[in-house]
Amino acid sequence: MEKVNITEKFRAFDKYWQSKMVSEFNSRPVKLAKLKGEFDWHLHRTEDEFYLVLKGSLLIQLREREIVLNEGDLFVVPANTEHRIVARDETHMMIIDPKSTSNSDSLPDPQPIEKNDELPRPGTKPAGTQT
Repeated sequence: MEKVNITEKFRAFDKYWQSKMVSEFNSRPVKLAKLKGEFDWHLHRTEDEFYLVLKGSLLIQLREREIVLNEGDLFVVPANTEHRIVARDETHMMIIDPKSTSNSDSLPDPQPIEKNDELPRPGTKPAGTQT
C-alpha cells in the first residue's frame, strides 16, 4: 500500500484523452485523465461510467439534456446511455470503471482513446527512461 499524490501524477503526463491508472479499488482501476476538446458520442452497453472533475470543467451531453461538472463535481452516466463529453479548456478528471470498459460501443467514427497505461510508482522511473 502506498499513498498516491494526484498532483504529481498529473505532472507526469500531458497528452489529452489518455487515461493513466494510478491505483486500484475493489479490483477496479482508478485512472486520471487530462481532457481538452470533444469526445465522440458513445455508450457503454453494460457498465456505468464515473466522472469526477478535479480541475477545470466538463460538459456531459446526453440526448435529452446537458450536465456541467465543475471542480469537485461528479456524475455517473448510467449503462446504455448515449453521451458525449466536451472540455473547452484543459480538464483533469478521475475515472473509476470496470477493467472491461472500453469505447468500442462508440457511435459512427469513434475517436481513439488510450486507456489503462500505468504511471510509474513512487521511487521508480517510467519505462524507457535511461538512468
